[in-house]
Amino acid sequence: MELRTQTYYPKLTDIQEAATTLKEVVTVTPLLSNYTYSKKYQANILLKREDLQQVRSYKIRGAYNKISSLSAEELANGIVCASAGNHAQGVALACSKKQIFGTIFMPAPTPKQKVEQVKMFGGKYVDIQLTGDTFDDAYNAAKYVADSLGKTFVHPFDDAKIIEGQGTVALEIIEQFNDAIDYVFVPVGGGGLASGVSAVFKTLSPNTKIIGVEPEGAPSMKTALAHNKNIKLEAIDKFVDGAAVQQVGDLTYKICRENLDGMVTVPEGKVCQTILDMYNKDAIVVEPAGALTLSALDLYGDEIKGKNVVCVVSGSNNDITRTEEIKERALLFNGLKHYFIVRFPQRAGALKEFVMDVLGKNDDITFFEYSKKTNRENGPAVVGVEIEKNEDLLPLITRMKERNFFGEYLNDKPNLFEFLV
Repeated sequence: MELRTQTYYPKLTDIQEAATTLKEVVTVTPLLSNYTYSKKYQANILLKREDLQQVRSYKIRGAYNKISSLSAEELANGIVCASAGNHAQGVALACSKKQIFGTIFMPAPTPKQKVEQVKMFGGKYVDIQLTGDTFDDAYNAAKYVADSLGKTFVHPFDDAKIIEGQGTVALEIIEQFNDAIDYVFVPVGGGGLASGVSAVFKTLSPNTKIIGVEPEGAPSMKTALAHNKNIKLEAIDKFVDGAAVQQVGDLTYKICRENLDGMVTVPEGKVCQTILDMYNKDAIVVEPAGALTLSALDLYGDEIKGKNVVCVVSGSNNDITRTEEIKERALLFNGLKHYFIVRFPQRAGALKEFVMDVLGKNDDITFFEYSKKTNRENGPAVVGVEIEKNEDLLPLITRMKERNFFGEYLNDKPNLFEFLV
């Protein structure tokens, strides 16, 4: 294991200097006690609302701090970055403020809303290139251009100035809360935020436990820590796009390995339910990465009871066109949405029988795809059913089998199911 003296470690003085640099462009976001989650977990749950930044995420902190550290010659040559969205917006705003040119590489599946925001913040000072399917594809393209043209590459997380900029979140938290903070839950993608925040707390509030949270489908930091080396994942679920990377940074891995008191993952469906809960109960709009920390609280339910707990809400750049997918994933996670192949007899009245005698009184058909085959006794249909509670599923399947409608249950067959969801 590397010693701290053998590698970069963020210094408190450097993070404090970053806070001074950022005064003109960064909002001191509120630290607000949340009634809903405080009551649920019998703790004082405080939300650090980084979703209220001008670019609607904390990423402006690291991006502006890094770009502000460049020499006049480096600024004149221009900069290049790669991002799934939020870092790109921070870089775009920094380019506009500094009036320098930047080329921003983003994965092709990046939500349109984030691409449009980058254009808005950067204006004439940025050129957006949509490249590849993942952050890593965009990263490789950006690095090639930076190296070929001698431009400065502004890394989204694995850079000292980026880490120091993100660490200013922790300075604000400590200044805003006068009592002891027992836990801080921080989202982890590449690890820049977790590195900066944990470094500040380990210096100024060493008894505070720092818990990193990743999406279950992209556990890059958890995997690296478990294997005691920085491993690149072969494949990831890109749904939580603000925190889905195949490999964390070398710097951030070492800092997080030293500083984090826990590293957990949460299922994407659970994140979706949190997004819906935050909107419906507190009128807070968050992106998937912004819901990670609150989604992890139940994993520490007994430990955090009666404690002061800070959850960093990292961003709110959510594309409204994703709403239906978010609702679908939440229902699936909660066991309330189920897909079947239903074999309908080729006779009049079969559908009516299914609706009247098979479905429960609170069951709702939400998906139906059927094509009549005149040469068959039974015609298969793909049917999606939303139920009211988990325990309604088994009786539904039983009734389908008793009346010879049941063909196949699809939720547990990923090769078929992926075509529906």
